Amino acid sequence: MIRVRRAETLGAVRSETFELRCHFAFATYQDPFHQHDGQLRVLNLGALHPSETYFLGAEAAVDILTWVQAGSLTAQIDDFAPEVIQTEGLHLISTGSCCHTLGWKAGAEGTSFLQFWFLADTEEGLPRQESRKSFPQADDGGFRVLASGFPEDDPEECGTITDGAPVTLSAGVRLLHATIRAGEGAAYNTTLARDLYLVVVSGVVRVEGTMLNAGDAVAVRSVATLAVMADEQAVVLLADVAAG
Repeated sequence: MIRVRRAETLGAVRSETFELRCHFAFATYQDPFHQHDGQLRVLNLGALHPSETYFLGAEAAVDILTWVQAGSLTAQIDDFAPEVIQTEGLHLISTGSCCHTLGWKAGAEGTSFLQFWFLADTEEGLPRQESRKSFPQADDGGFRVLASGFPEDDPEECGTITDGAPVTLSAGVRLLHATIRAGEGAAYNTTLARDLYLVVVSGVVRVEGTMLNAGDAVAVRSVATLAVMADEQAVVLLADVAAG
């Protein structure tokens, strides 16, 4: 079963310095029909003006993943050292029992980004920060795990940690990425007990015959294999969460 969310139907949160396009209810955008998708509580497409900062107040028991689409972004979280994330880099703040101040500042050229909030499996623990400058592309052009809460995806399990290793999450979820060439496809194998939420960052793809353009998303349930075909070269991000 699939459910499509078109870019033009997304909510919006705006100020003089930033704009968020929201897949789920967030801040001043309230939508009783789009509250979350399982443990995926927030998916925002953000744009920040040059050198401006997007601030949030205290948050707890969520993993906030920020993937930079274009430009650069500096994460400024509580007393952590600032982390600079460039294009296609990833930043995690796992808020644990509480983070009091969260901020992301755009570089001199401005920035666009996608931010995923996953509900953590526990409300306890100290906040922690982790980032990756970039991720190598999957050898087969398929999906690559960017972040995961599953031990089998943890590079420490095999004793080797590289810059492209997945970020470790507090929730039993995954965030994946694929760059798909025109006329080709990417597949992700899962179980019927998982829910998938795929967002098109750029390009045009088809999922079960449904065309999706940049900014569109599709929620997929009760499938063992998700197949994504690209009509033109595309970048997609995929959230894999427990069925809700």
